[in-house]
Amino acid sequence: MLKIENLNIQKDNKVILREIDFEVNPKEIYGILGPNGAGKSSLAYAIMGCNGYRPNEGRIVFDGKEINNLPIWERARLGITLAWQQEARFEGITVEDYLLLGMKKKDRAEVEGALQNVVLDPKEYLKRKVDKTLSGGERKRIELAAIFTMRPRLAILDEPDSGIDMLALDRIIEFVRDLRDRGTTVVLITHRADVARIAKRAALIGEGYLVKQGPCQEVVEYFETRCLVCPQFK
Repeated sequence: MLKIENLNIQKDNKVILREIDFEVNPKEIYGILGPNGAGKSSLAYAIMGCNGYRPNEGRIVFDGKEINNLPIWERARLGITLAWQQEARFEGITVEDYLLLGMKKKDRAEVEGALQNVVLDPKEYLKRKVDKTLSGGERKRIELAAIFTMRPRLAILDEPDSGIDMLALDRIIEFVRDLRDRGTTVVLITHRADVARIAKRAALIGEGYLVKQGPCQEVVEYFETRCLVCPQFK
């Protein structure tokens, strides 16, 4: 479904991703593992088509079509979505309306189920405003619930555990697997080995390079036992 070929990205006269190559199969959970600052989020922004992250070299191919020059909204129409590291920033609308925005078929029961899936009580949250009265963790959970109701073809989850420490690891695992079981292909970006283990296959990124890829357990073991801290991250 997703193919990254020899991807190179330069930002502010600095190369931030170098010769990145990997493929993601349909309905797969694929892990992108690496320390903070390694280039993982830059890769997510490049796949989504964010300004300033267009490839200098290489190709991003989605469902057999090169999407290097497509704007972010056209990639969204193809079925690609990104859960940002930062929580949802919509202001003033209700949680219910926010979750209904991306649904092709409006279904209140599915909205309630999505909130329950991220451990938020629909009775308490449906009519609340998406504003500063919500904590960062609550906003992050609501954003994940929105992806659940959206049913994208490809979901890029950039540090899904960020800001939601009270959401236990087993709930994160269940959420990601539920997405996959509903037909969504998942690219799971994390700096945590325990989160990455959800994936069947994975790639390890360090200093903008693809250090290792293959079966997730092998990549995680390499990360935990052989991958030294890069000098600028010490």
